Amino acid sequence: MTGPPPLLSAAKARADAFADRLGELVGIDSGSRDLDGLAAMAARVAQLLAGAGMTVARVPVADGAPLGDAVVGRLRGRGGRRVLLAGHLDTVFPRGTAAARPFSVDAAGIARGPGVCDDAGGVLAGVAAVEVLRELAFDGFGEIVLVATPDEEIGSPGSRDLLAALGAEADVVLGLECARADGSLVCGRKGVADVVVRLRGRAAHAGIEPGEGASAALAAARLALAFDALNGSDVTVNTGVLRAGERSNVVAAAGELRAELRALDPAAFDAALDRMQRLAAGATVPAELTVEAPVPPWRATAGTHRLLALAREVGAEVGVDVRAAVTGGCGDANLLAAHCDAVLDGLGPVGGGDHGEAEYLDLTTVPARVALLAGLVARAG
Repeated sequence: MTGPPPLLSAAKARADAFADRLGELVGIDSGSRDLDGLAAMAARVAQLLAGAGMTVARVPVADGAPLGDAVVGRLRGRGGRRVLLAGHLDTVFPRGTAAARPFSVDAAGIARGPGVCDDAGGVLAGVAAVEVLRELAFDGFGEIVLVATPDEEIGSPGSRDLLAALGAEADVVLGLECARADGSLVCGRKGVADVVVRLRGRAAHAGIEPGEGASAALAAARLALAFDALNGSDVTVNTGVLRAGERSNVVAAAGELRAELRALDPAAFDAALDRMQRLAAGATVPAELTVEAPVPPWRATAGTHRLLALAREVGAEVGVDVRAAVTGGCGDANLLAAHCDAVLDGLGPVGGGDHGEAEYLDLTTVPARVALLAGLVARAG
């Protein structure tokens, strides 16, 4: 390996191309389940990976209905460890957002647009890192694999088998979600479970025979309050949807509650989920609870700390002050950590405002962050 200064130089030389590519990807509406947009995104990312010298496959994924293609690029080295780079193609934004809020870059180098940070910038950092390593003729790894999934924003329901297989064969997993707004890498993510409770009450005339009814609306409201009481220092429960009834003069016969559970500690996560199930079972009307696309917590392991130490070594050489933080947002790193001990995330450029109109990516951070990622692949591989 020729060393970090050439890494940084090679990364800087790609800054303009990175910005151009970013504009292309952000200009594609690629919300989860938008099959046309995701196909266009997959085609362009596959093209970029092939141009970087990788052997590329598109893998269809589904959760009963098609979710689009995951893109998997592979680059064999002359021997060493297998490094998996993991990002995603999908965004949370509906079709039309790319035209309504087009890609832009201001005088300070701040890029904006739907998905610019989450996760177009991260995927492109992975592509650029592979290009840098090839330019510097570094092949001291067993294999570099880059995967970009089409369904991360909805919990990767269709990509889980693929991620499990890739995670199991990897020695190291580097997540391509972008760095936090303060530049921190990510060394842990809360687990998430979407909890849906459907309640079956009994309708009655609200004025003449209210006592003959059983209100699903009241049962849902009481359950929402009981869920809220589970909030604590680690556990967060948010009831985001509450629906019941159709008319004010009819005791509500049906209701639905949708809540989200998050926790970092696996025991606390499981205990809170169990408590929610018991609360639903004790509701004042019959209730059915289902858990959709649960994602387990990811806590830093010895492997994570080893990667952080390597990242700090590389960071010191390329001008990045490497720090790490735990975040409440989950991602594919959570799923991959169940199959690989050495996982570190947040290795894209610095950005923030995910999932909103204020989303941004700081293009001035791209060269150093690409150099950091390439150097970490080199050291870890």
